[in-house]
Formats: sequence, structure tokens, C-alpha cells
Amino acid sequence: MPSPHPRLPLSRRGFLVAGAGAAAAFGAASGPARAATRPLAFGRFGSPQRRLTPATLYVDPYGRGDFTTVQAAVTAAAGSGRTLVLAPGTYRETVALDTTRTEATWIGASEDPRDVVIVYDHAAGTAKPGGGTYGTTGSATTTVQADGFTARWITFANDWLRADHPDITGTQAVAIKVQGDRSAFTHCRFLGHQDTLYADSTALGTFARQYYAHCYAEGDVDFVFGRASAVFERCHFRTLNRTDLAAAPYGFVFAPSTALANPHGYLVTGSTVSSGAPDAAYKLARPWVPSSDTTARPSLVVRDTRLGAGIDATAPYAAMSDAYPWQDQRFAEYRNTGPGAVVPVPANRPQLTPEQAASATRTAYLGDWTPWKETC
Repeated sequence: MPSPHPRLPLSRRGFLVAGAGAAAAFGAASGPARAATRPLAFGRFGSPQRRLTPATLYVDPYGRGDFTTVQAAVTAAAGSGRTLVLAPGTYRETVALDTTRTEATWIGASEDPRDVVIVYDHAAGTAKPGGGTYGTTGSATTTVQADGFTARWITFANDWLRADHPDITGTQAVAIKVQGDRSAFTHCRFLGHQDTLYADSTALGTFARQYYAHCYAEGDVDFVFGRASAVFERCHFRTLNRTDLAAAPYGFVFAPSTALANPHGYLVTGSTVSSGAPDAAYKLARPWVPSSDTTARPSLVVRDTRLGAGIDATAPYAAMSDAYPWQDQRFAEYRNTGPGAVVPVPANRPQLTPEQAASATRTAYLGDWTPWKETC
């Protein structure tokens, strides 16, 4: 299954240098240079002169909308049900949507996520101006805490690179942290290295439902992680090559931290896992049992998905800590294909029965919320 959004954007440093293999495989890059030379394109979503609704704000980095930054528009869009239409361009900033701004919608105006990029370069170990470091959560380029958030045709990225900061050991660099319930992303991209997409919740006892469809995510270490009840449908996950390690494993695609009381963690269905790294260099997943919740029992089901040769078929799972072996968690697969899905050692790859698979569906995970039925 090819990437739904193949070209990688450019930034001040040749955006995501470690993703060059993906760029070569998927086509030439596009970005702010192209956006700067063409007319403002709000497409069928109107323009600042022709608004969708009074609750719609237009953002354009070149000054042809209501605001030039996403955060300025978010700050102005107080209350519930506000829509931001983002013109093509690179928005180099951090953005936070707090819990009061519910039912918000962000739309990439060109309907191509390669054109609209929200990016910054904080890492967990980056020094804060007032002292201390940002930590994993603070490293996020975009943070979404509000319920009912929807994003379409947008790239969320963190272009912090280990090679540029050999003195920093806290190398987690989050592109987006999503905590709200009923958060839906369609045709979006999530670019980074370690901890790219943090699919989480606002509190330990809160079960946040999230839906990702036709999205692309790339990284190297635990680049999809957290405790949300998240469905990934028809998505493409790509593992990046690494030159800083002499031997595998290079990293892990998924690191769920599902609460024990939550019956549903991550569900990956009808998707693809590809790689720019050598064969078998990556594990499919490892469980994350954080110190803030030592009773967590991470849950991951990967079904009807093609796993490329970059996944270690013999031993696709590993422990993050010896105290919490992956065998004690809720990991399972069903009808996966590809060289990374071969089952040479049955004990290393738990499989759902057809009866169990009947309960591993988007409806079971998301309940009465049906984001796949919504249209623009």
C-alpha cells in the first residue's frame, strides 16, 4: 500500500534529513517555496472575503488571512465549534489547544497535507529559557487537549535531530500530543523521530477515543505511543533508517500505555508498515508501563495489515522494562501479511481467533462515536 501523502516537506535544514529514503521512494519534496509563489489557495473552503461561517478564521503565513500564525488564531477562537482554515505554508511555531476550545476543526486549505506544515524543534532534553528542560510532553510542537477536535490535510512535525545535539540525552521530540476525546485526523501526516505521535488522554482515569484514517506517520523509537483508545485505519507507518546505531533493534513502531481498566488500547487495521532501514531492524511494538501508572496493561491489536521486511518477524515484540514483559500485556495480531508478518515462532506472535477478531473493530473501540461517517 503506497503512502497516501508521499512527498516530504522542506524546512530550514532540509526537513527531516533522516527521512530522505522515504522522500526518494515517494517523490520530490514540496513546501513553502511553492506556496509563496502561488495565489492564496483556500480552495472550496472559501477565503477571508467569503467565509464558510462566522466561526471560521483564516490563517496564512504571508499575511493574506485573519492571522499569520496558528496559535494566534487559536487564541482568538475562544469557545466551542470554531474552524481554522490554514493556507499553504510552513508554520514554525508551537501550538496548544486547551480544554475549553471544544469541537474545533482545522483544515488544510489545499486539501494536500504536504502543503500545510506545523513544525518546531524542541526535544525533551532541550533547555527551557526559565531553567530546566521541556520533558517529553513539553517537547510537543502541537498539543490538543480539547474534546471533539478534527484535523484534515495537515502535517504535524518535529524536526529536532539527534545529530545536531549530541550533548542532549533526552531525545524524545513529539510532533503532536493528542489528549482529547473524539479526536479525528484524516489525511494528516505526523513526522519526527522519537515519540512522534503521542496518542494519550488528559488523565489516568479518562479514556480518550481517537480516530486516524488515511494518515502517514514516521519515526524510529516508540513513534506512536500513549494511553488513548485509538483506531488507525488505512494508515501508513514508516520506520526510518539510523546511522547512529551499530546493530538492531533500531526502534519500535508502537508503545501503548493502556490503563488496566480500559478494554481498548490501539487498533491498527487495513494499514501498512514500511521501512527505510535494513530488514528486521525494527520491532513492531513494546509495552510502556510509565512510573505514573505501574498498573497499566498496554493493549495493541494489529490486523489485516501489511508488515514490511523492516519488522523483525521472528521476535516482533520486546519489553521496555524487565519488570513488565510484553507477554503479560494485551498484544495480538490477526490476518496480517507481508515478510514482517510471517510467524516462525508461534509463541512470539499471539494471534486472535476469528471470534476474538469480531470484537476488534472500530465500532467496538469507539462506541457511539462514528467519525468515519463524517464528511467535510
